[in-house]
Amino acid sequence: MERAKGIFMIIIGAMLWGATGPMMEWILDTGKMSVSFMLIIRLVLAGLGLLLVLKMKGVHITRPLRHKVWLRQMVIFGIIGMLGVQFTFAGSINTSNAVIATLFQFLAPIYIILFVSIRQKERPPASQVIGMAVTMAGLFLLLTNGTLSEFALTKEALFFGLAVGFTFAFYTLYPVRLMNEWGVLLSVGWGMLIGGLTLLLLNILRFGKEIGALADVNLSLMLLLIIIVGTVAFLLFLGSMKYISPVETSILSSFEPLTAIIISAIWFGSVLGLWQMVGGAIMLLGVTGLSVAGSKAKTEEGILPES
Repeated sequence: MERAKGIFMIIIGAMLWGATGPMMEWILDTGKMSVSFMLIIRLVLAGLGLLLVLKMKGVHITRPLRHKVWLRQMVIFGIIGMLGVQFTFAGSINTSNAVIATLFQFLAPIYIILFVSIRQKERPPASQVIGMAVTMAGLFLLLTNGTLSEFALTKEALFFGLAVGFTFAFYTLYPVRLMNEWGVLLSVGWGMLIGGLTLLLLNILRFGKEIGALADVNLSLMLLLIIIVGTVAFLLFLGSMKYISPVETSILSSFEPLTAIIISAIWFGSVLGLWQMVGGAIMLLGVTGLSVAGSKAKTEEGILPES
C-alpha cells in the first residue's frame, strides 16, 4: 500500500512539474514579464510562504542564519543552487521551449557522475559510461533533429540547456548536509528567499519598471498558479522518496517531459521533430540506465559543502 502511495505521489508530482514549464513559457511569450521579474516574484513569495508555514508550526526559522558555517552554505545554495537552477531553466524555456528545457535537466546525472569521478580520481564503472553515452546520443538527436547540416537549437538555447543540467546537479548535491541538519522545507524556504532577494537586488531598477505587469489579472493568476503547482509538486517529489526506490523515481519522472509535450502540443501547437522525439526518448532511457547502475554520488553526497 505504501509503495502504491509513493508511485502515485511521484507520478502526480512529475506531471505537475511538467505542467509548470508550459505555464512559464506562456508568461514569457506575452512579453510583459522578463525572466528575472517572473523569478523574483516566484522565489520570494514561495520562500516567504514556506517559512511562514514553518513559523506557524513553531519552527525557529532563523536558527540556520545564526551560525556562520550554515549561513554561508545557505547563501551558496540560495544563489547558485536555487536561483541557478530556476534561472537557467526559465532561460532555456525562453530561448527554446518548455519541452526541450525539461529534457535538458535530465543531463544532471552525467554532471554528477563526472564530478564524483574527478573527486575520487577514479573512472566511472562501465555501466555508467554506457548510460552516459546513450544519454549523449539522445542529446545529439535532440539538438540536430537527425541532420548534421545545422543545429535545431540556437547557441543561446544550447548554452542555457547545458547550464540547466549543471545547476540541477549542483542543486541535487550541495544542500544534502543543509537538509540533513535543518530539514528540507526550511532549507528550501531560505534558499528560495535568498535567491529571489539576490535577483531583486541585481534587477532593482528593472523590477520597478515591470511591476505594472502584475496589473494584468491573467498574468498574475498564472504566476500564482505556477507558485502553487510548483510547490505542491516539490512536496510530492520529496514525499515519494519515503516509499519508492531511486530507480522507480527516475523511471516515473518520465511523466514530466511527457506532460510538457502534451500540454505544449495542445496549448501552443508546438511539436518536436521526429528525431528530436526519438532523441528525448533515448535520453530518458540513458538516465534510467544510470539510475539502475547506481550512482557513486550517493557515497559522496555531502562533499560539496566542504569546498
